[in-house]
Amino acid sequence: MTNAWSAAVIALFAWWFFTGAILLIVRRADAGDLVAHGRNVFLSVPLFALGFAGLWISAQVMTVANAYIAFFSVLLIWGWIELAFLSGIITGPETRPCPETLTGYARFARAWDTISRHELLLVASLLAVAMIAAHAENTVGFWTYVILFVARISAKLNLFFGVPRINTEFVPTPLDHIKSYFRRGPITMAFPIGVTFLSVTAAIFAERLISSETHATTVGFSLLTALAVLAALEHWLMVVPLPDAKLWRWMLPSTPTSRQDQTNEL
Repeated sequence: MTNAWSAAVIALFAWWFFTGAILLIVRRADAGDLVAHGRNVFLSVPLFALGFAGLWISAQVMTVANAYIAFFSVLLIWGWIELAFLSGIITGPETRPCPETLTGYARFARAWDTISRHELLLVASLLAVAMIAAHAENTVGFWTYVILFVARISAKLNLFFGVPRINTEFVPTPLDHIKSYFRRGPITMAFPIGVTFLSVTAAIFAERLISSETHATTVGFSLLTALAVLAALEHWLMVVPLPDAKLWRWMLPSTPTSRQDQTNEL
């Protein structure tokens, strides 16, 4: 069980660290020159490639080391895609705020246009990850990406349809218009569907963890269980008024917008 707890702690730290690192890079770019965001995305492309290389190498054999390599390789892939999105480089053709009078399908279609290229990149990367690792001996990387993918799509749908608590403090300048597509209000069916799916996923991986017979599978299922639990927790933070932003706020440069957003938090 020591391996399991260690892997869970590492997954927790990785979730916090990668999130904080991306937020820090984007926040500093907001205060930089006009090409700062694009420069960051371009210079980090090797990390994106390194992620796929690490995934391919680690997928061949299931060992403790390869379980970790696969997990962190996917985080590199996912992190670069998120950096490209938050930097406003890979988003969508629509960059204007959503008119307040827009409702129904028209609002959904316009929201899609604001993020369509990012979503297509996520799907393309999912297919690439699946081709590399879905049927390999080590599938940790594949399932890591699937959890991140489902959690992100669910979170975006919930922000669009409505949740009681929305933290816009970390929305960077290039995506300022996207806040107009968020809806603060009662939860919709999107919330229980997303939370239930992620919770069931966590339970399935936890069951596999309990029945694991090797150190490698113990580490792999522990990483996946922890990630699924964190994904479900992130959904609950859109409902429960907890000051989760404090996990990263202390490490980020302050801006007038962020200081204003802090007044809405515990």
